[in-house]
Amino acid sequence: MAFKETKRKGFNFFRSYYDVYNELETDKDKVAFIDALLDRQFLGVKPTELKGMAKFAWISQVNSIDSQVKGYEDKTKTTLNDNFTPPTVGVNKKEITPTEQVQVEVQVKEKEQYVCHTHESFLLWFKECRNYINLEYNVKRLSAYDKQLFNELKEYTKEDFKKAFKNFSADKYYLDNNLIFPKHFLKEDNFIKYLNQPIKKELTIGEKLMGRTE
Repeated sequence: MAFKETKRKGFNFFRSYYDVYNELETDKDKVAFIDALLDRQFLGVKPTELKGMAKFAWISQVNSIDSQVKGYEDKTKTTLNDNFTPPTVGVNKKEITPTEQVQVEVQVKEKEQYVCHTHESFLLWFKECRNYINLEYNVKRLSAYDKQLFNELKEYTKEDFKKAFKNFSADKYYLDNNLIFPKHFLKEDNFIKYLNQPIKKELTIGEKLMGRTE
């Protein structure tokens, strides 16, 4: 079997992947689904030959999987399947020079700089953000659902969280109704939507005095 070299060291394996995997009735479908999932996450390769229930399983999870891959590629500024050629068995890996080793260690360190490592530190960060936009904050702990959502966003950096929150807090409906809560912000579809929005330019004092609102 050919050795599959990958730039990526790991990814979050969501509970939904496991649930879908367990719904598949045959080992053939299970293997096909897992192979497609691993090749997409580690190599960036999209499956083209899935059939039957394995294909349905893939379709049900593809948005989540693609979002994870995009998050990794955007964060590391690399493309997983860019000029990728799997080496054959017996081919030695390229020797890494000291300079390249330092570069790799720096990249790994940067990847590990998440917004926070625990639910408690995220809650404090979120509270500070709400205080910054002068919104009352009464939530003292994350719910089990909030924690699950937060754990599924560990791929993203602190800067990703800052950008997403800035766009989220500028959402007029949620802002006017004081609905800036973790359960909405941490839902992956919402988080990615806010992350991908261009940050709105803040109005100058002169513009505000002239009555401009956006």
